[in-house]
Amino acid sequence: MELNYNKDLLKSVLTMLIEHDKECSRLNANSVVVFNSKYHTSTEKELPLTDPKYDELAQADFIIQTDDSQIKEKFENIKKYILSNREKR
Repeated sequence: MELNYNKDLLKSVLTMLIEHDKECSRLNANSVVVFNSKYHTSTEKELPLTDPKYDELAQADFIIQTDDSQIKEKFENIKKYILSNREKR
């Protein structure tokens, strides 16, 4: 019963489409065939693309206690990065 209703509804929508859209004026659907199947294909939901923005909560007031110049340089870069993120607010 529901399939017959959906079939009739599709026919009426196609008829209205012909009347309202000139590009579809040559569309001619004499019959609509519906296939009832027990198989269901699941559709994957796409996650919306977001660009979250967070305020920088870290402070750049930590003390670097190392004699290794490479490690000290990396921590200095981290401090600069934190300070630049805090200025962007």
